[in-house]
Amino acid sequence: MIYIESTSNNPKFNTALELYAFNELAKKDDVFMLWINEPCIVVGKNQNTTEEINQKYCDEKGIHIVRRVSGGGAVYHDLNNLNYTIISNGRSGEAFDFKSFSQPVLDALSSLGVNASFTGRNDLEIDGRKFCGNAQYVRAGRIMHHGCLMFDVDTSVLSEALKVSKDKIESKGIKSVRARVTNIKEYLPNKEMTVKDFVDALRKYMDEKYGMTPYNFTEEDIAEIKAIQAEKNDSWDWVYGKNPEFNIKRNRRLTTGKIEANIQVDNGIVSEVKFFGDFFGVMDVEDIANKLVGIKYNKEEVTKVLEKEDINSYFLGATLEEVVDIIVD
Repeated sequence: MIYIESTSNNPKFNTALELYAFNELAKKDDVFMLWINEPCIVVGKNQNTTEEINQKYCDEKGIHIVRRVSGGGAVYHDLNNLNYTIISNGRSGEAFDFKSFSQPVLDALSSLGVNASFTGRNDLEIDGRKFCGNAQYVRAGRIMHHGCLMFDVDTSVLSEALKVSKDKIESKGIKSVRARVTNIKEYLPNKEMTVKDFVDALRKYMDEKYGMTPYNFTEEDIAEIKAIQAEKNDSWDWVYGKNPEFNIKRNRRLTTGKIEANIQVDNGIVSEVKFFGDFFGVMDVEDIANKLVGIKYNKEEVTKVLEKEDINSYFLGATLEEVVDIIVD
């Protein structure tokens, strides 16, 4: 297994490094990566950035905004948050498997005296409080699983910076973001442990269990990583996206995540569709959105288009009927 520990705290660079590792380094072996970001919000691939963040607050506090290639919801990072990435090959035919990829982290925490568990769709919890959200990116039999481990994060900043939708909070039966998150440090027997100590402990555990070889980046590697950074998170379009005005906006929260459909209908004909949400999917939802353009905006026509598609590949866990109902009555 290749081991990467980023020496940068720049979230734009680190997300590019991670994608480079997925595209190139994973051709040689599986990859384990640890990285820490400066204060930032990382939004999911399919999210509407402006609806997920408190932009004014983030601007005032100098909080970076970046977008990742995987689905799921927005997360807050600071210098006391540890991000981990596992990239695995040879998973042909397999889609999302959050639990087994999270197990090494749960085992490592157990070795440090912390009893944590996997719960719900993709969360890790201690005593019913979330300390890590996980996401996955799947392409051609290769899976990138990553999560943000809240070691000693400033939760007061987190709750101000993330503008979480009201339906998401209510669906979890709680009243605030801050109420349902916690930090790992609170539960460690060794209260003197720092985030750097935690990095060392997690690396040591993974090395003993899987055997890891540190990777030294060449100048050519760095140049390619910076090219990915320029294309992705240096770009306003990538982070915020071009979102035209839509005359129909419909959404629904399913057990596997929220799906929002923004639809432009002119003279009864669909002219544009854009999907947002914290859902997961193997296929790019832009593909299915494009197939709806040009049809009559009614349930029969929408169903006719979507029944030809593997809906679960675009919206994990959703049925054809549920997706049709989100788009049209």
